[in-house]
Amino acid sequence: MSAWNDPEHPTPRRWLNQAQAAEYLGVTDRTVRVYVTRGTLTGHKIKGSRLIRFDVSDLDALMQPIPIPTADGAA
Repeated sequence: MSAWNDPEHPTPRRWLNQAQAAEYLGVTDRTVRVYVTRGTLTGHKIKGSRLIRFDVSDLDALMQPIPIPTADGAA
């Protein structure tokens, strides 16, 4: 079950692992790694470990609305 749609946790979990972050964004694990490498997304390393976690609010910040053109053609 998805980390953000878990009936035992009615509010989204703040921290997701790489696979969960990829699923949340609808991209692959590799794309998440590329985002981190390019500085598009911040990963947080767990001290003393190689594990990286992603803050859901950082993932949400990647999402941008697509402008809808108005009747006069302006976006």
